[in-house]
Amino acid sequence: MNCNFKEQAVKTGIPNRTGMEKTVRIYDSPEELAEAFARELASSFRNATEKGSVFTVALSGGSTPSALYSLLAEKYADSVNWKYIHFFWGDERCVPPDDPESNYGMAFDKFLGRIDIPPGNIHRIAGEGIPSVEALRYSGEILLNTRSFNGLPVFNHFILGMGEDGHIVSIFPSNREMFHSDKICDVAVHPVTGQKRITVTGKVINNSESVTFLVTGKSKAETVERIFMKDNGFPASDVMPYHGRLAWLLDKEAASKISGNGQC
Repeated sequence: MNCNFKEQAVKTGIPNRTGMEKTVRIYDSPEELAEAFARELASSFRNATEKGSVFTVALSGGSTPSALYSLLAEKYADSVNWKYIHFFWGDERCVPPDDPESNYGMAFDKFLGRIDIPPGNIHRIAGEGIPSVEALRYSGEILLNTRSFNGLPVFNHFILGMGEDGHIVSIFPSNREMFHSDKICDVAVHPVTGQKRITVTGKVINNSESVTFLVTGKSKAETVERIFMKDNGFPASDVMPYHGRLAWLLDKEAASKISGNGQC
């Protein structure tokens, strides 16, 4: 199932825009979703490198991205000139890179440590640092290594997961105001565990050329349905690129409340 349409902007406290391109694709399984997105991403990488252009990507944590990273390493390690690709992270837990909870650690083990990429192209959030200091430092690193538009950094592609509560990166319903922060990065606190995290803020996400949600599992189905029915009660509802493309990639379970009734 593939639905393409223009979605009009709604009031979310972010700049108005005339519309954006939104695509919804539904796959039979998380594995099929990961396979399709790996092909798409690798193609984007190759298109950029053929032009000699730098391509910047913000990575996500989670189980679905883990499968994606393994596929990129296994199937595309030798078909992409990685010296043109720069990797960042949308958020990171305040833990060392060898901690099992580290988003960087997972991506490095599954993907980045298995390809021939210059170390300087891997822009990790130092979760072991002082959170407030690292948020400021990482903001500068993003600015230094991406192009800018309207005073904000621009990622070529921003990959997002979504929690059952509709949170994205480390922007939860309890700290949703962080989505509209004027900062590039900020320090968030998990509402249940109290764990500190460093997160990119919403205006940066919405300044990306392309944003892709990877959402799998039945536990996400009700939240997906509510967002698609224009319920603006979730941080994920605020993701509407100012001048780019938005794609929702769902497996059948995550789309189970929308796929049978023609809603996209």
